[in-house]
Amino acid sequence: MPFSIATWNINSVRLRMPLVERLLAEYAPDVLCLQETKCPDDQFPSAAFRKIGYEHIAFHGQKGYHGVATVARRPLEIVEKRRFCEIDDSRHLSVRFDAGGKKVVLHNFYVPAGGDEPDVEINPKFRHKLGFVSEMNAIRADHDENSASVLVGDLNIAPLEHDVWSHKQLLNVVSHTPVETENFEAMRKAGEWVDLMRLNVPDDQKIYTWWSYRAKDWETSNRGRRLDHVWSSANLAPRLTGIEILSAARGWERPSDHVPVIARFDLD
Repeated sequence: MPFSIATWNINSVRLRMPLVERLLAEYAPDVLCLQETKCPDDQFPSAAFRKIGYEHIAFHGQKGYHGVATVARRPLEIVEKRRFCEIDDSRHLSVRFDAGGKKVVLHNFYVPAGGDEPDVEINPKFRHKLGFVSEMNAIRADHDENSASVLVGDLNIAPLEHDVWSHKQLLNVVSHTPVETENFEAMRKAGEWVDLMRLNVPDDQKIYTWWSYRAKDWETSNRGRRLDHVWSSANLAPRLTGIEILSAARGWERPSDHVPVIARFDLD
C-alpha cells in the first residue's frame, strides 16, 4: 500500500492555514508533521484539520515561538514530548501509528536555529543548538520485524557540501559550519538513521528546502539550503518509492521560507 509522510516548517500554522489546506487537498499525505507552529495547544486549529479529514492530531506548542504538530488520517498514539537542554521550548514530539503491519514511531523535530554568530563563547543560541544536537544522540532508529522509526523536521543544519548554494561562502555561516555539520552527521550515524533524501540523490547534486525571505527573487537567485530532513530506520529505506520537494510552495501567497517535503513508501 502507498503511504506518505510530509514535513513542513510552516512558520505559524494559524497564519498559513490556507497553505496547509492547499497542501493537504492537492497532495493528501497520510501524515503531516509541522514545525514552528507558533501556537499554544489550546489555540491549535484542530477543527480545520478535522474538517478536511485529518482527525488525529498531536501537538506540542507554546505562545508565539517554536512548536511542533503531527496530524494524520489514521490513529496516532503520543509517545513523548521530550525536553532538550533543560529548556521547555516545544521542539520535539513523537507519535506511534500502524502502517504496513508495523508499529512506526515518528519523531517530529524543530532544532534551534542558533543565532547569527557561530561562536559558543559569545552566542548562547549557538551553544544551545550544539547542545541540542548532542542530546539528539539519544534518539535512535529503533526497529525490528514488527516496528520501524522515522525522524523528520526542520533540523536547521545543511550537512553536505551540496546542501547549500555555496559551500565555500557558507562555511562560517550558522547552519553549515564544520562544527555543526560534523556533529550532525555523527549524531545521525550513531543513531543508525538513513538519510532518505540522499538515498537516491548523489551527494554532488544540489538539494534545497529553504530560501531566505531576504532574497528579492528567491527563484532566480536560488540561494537555498537543505535544512529540512527525512530519516528512517534501515528496514524502511528499501520501501521508499520517492521524495518530493515542493519548491513551488515557496512562491505561494504569503509563504513560509521552507517548503514541504513528502516521503512516499510502499508498505505491504
